[in-house]
Amino acid sequence: MKVVFMGTPEFAVASLDAINKVHEVVGVVTAADKPAGRGKKIRYSAVKEYALENNLPLLQPEKLKDEEFVGSLQSLGADLFVVVAFRMLPEVIWSMPAKGTINLHGSLLPDYRGAAPLNWAIINGDSKTGATTFFIEKEIDTGNIIDRVEIEITENMDVGDLHDRLMPEGADLLVHTINNIGQGKVTGTPQAELITDKIKEAPKIFKDTCRIDWSKTNQDVHNHIRGLSPYPTAWTNLIDSAGKKLSLKLFKTIKTATTLPIGSIKTDRKGLLEIGCKIGSLQILELQLAGKKRMDIKSFLNGVKLDKTYKCQ
Repeated sequence: MKVVFMGTPEFAVASLDAINKVHEVVGVVTAADKPAGRGKKIRYSAVKEYALENNLPLLQPEKLKDEEFVGSLQSLGADLFVVVAFRMLPEVIWSMPAKGTINLHGSLLPDYRGAAPLNWAIINGDSKTGATTFFIEKEIDTGNIIDRVEIEITENMDVGDLHDRLMPEGADLLVHTINNIGQGKVTGTPQAELITDKIKEAPKIFKDTCRIDWSKTNQDVHNHIRGLSPYPTAWTNLIDSAGKKLSLKLFKTIKTATTLPIGSIKTDRKGLLEIGCKIGSLQILELQLAGKKRMDIKSFLNGVKLDKTYKCQ
């Protein structure tokens, strides 16, 4: 079957590679090149890198409704469009191929429609998530469901771990879906038939979303930190008695039963740092001081002399 693939980040590359091995990829659509970093050098998307390495036809439109781009897509003669971590498509695009346009989404739809499904599943303390393939329709992430795969979320799994686990699982699911579409075995299930309770949402994450609220339980704060690790990363301010602030990003924690006032610290200044929550405390294992690299707690305490007057806010 002839397929056009649309995607941008590393997460999408595993799916593109799996499809390219068993189907004819007649075109790849990815984000336009943009300058990045301090030097403002042009950086290619992970999907573009793969397309160039594998000599796949590449399109990088600035605007998806551009007539030249639409005409180029039509000329590829694809049976199916496949979308993984790309932009919202206009109807003129997703309605084009005879067999439709499908999307791989990183959640068990209808839960976690939106931009950050992996993060929110962990932040909310879910014990499982997964990936879903569905037909794209006008409203984002609402089309008829084709296939799903479930993945367990363990107690200390962070979003980076989940991302890496879901990439190959999602790629396999996508190939299975495409094969069934090619054989005419797919109809799709309306999401409304699967809604039994209030739908969990996955809105875009901003800096304020990442700020840690120590007045929550240690379980909730632990979930918050691992749901944002390694990116975009939960943060807090460590403040001394004179009001001097240290801005910290936290990557890895474990829960403890230690009872401390909310936001206060306990440290041996060698390798132990605990911070009080509403219930219990969190032991900090890995963090990053503003302007420094990510480090383990021992390295941090070797360089920063803390005492019990410090508090987190």
